[in-house]
Amino acid sequence: MPQRLEFLNPPELGKHVGFSHGLRVQSNDLLFVAGQVGWNAQSKIVSAEFAAQFEQALANVLAVVRQAGGGPENVVRLTIYVLDCDEYTASLKAVGEAYRRLMGRHYPAMTLVEVRRLVEEGARLELEATAAL
Repeated sequence: MPQRLEFLNPPELGKHVGFSHGLRVQSNDLLFVAGQVGWNAQSKIVSAEFAAQFEQALANVLAVVRQAGGGPENVVRLTIYVLDCDEYTASLKAVGEAYRRLMGRHYPAMTLVEVRRLVEEGARLELEATAAL
């Protein structure tokens, strides 16, 4: 059975940019991707810069999705944990460019949460995802 996605964006929730309010999914398998930070294959944070960490963390999420046989279009939920919402907002243009390079114009249900601390030293953010395969 092929996957079917229905993007749900009720007009009463107003304009939305860069995410969908909900996705209804008919799928054979769900993949839950553990939190990914902006580190490389040597477990080193790639940069102190927020957008560079975001791009690497998203690439890491997609590496797991691809290993499971999917692609960016299979990601149905993305949670972004940040240490500083103001840092995220200040980096939004570069983050958006990185997002579109890796995900195209596919916008799953997303949540951004500011947290006090992340486990990995030097990490500015962590991404967690669900994919429908």
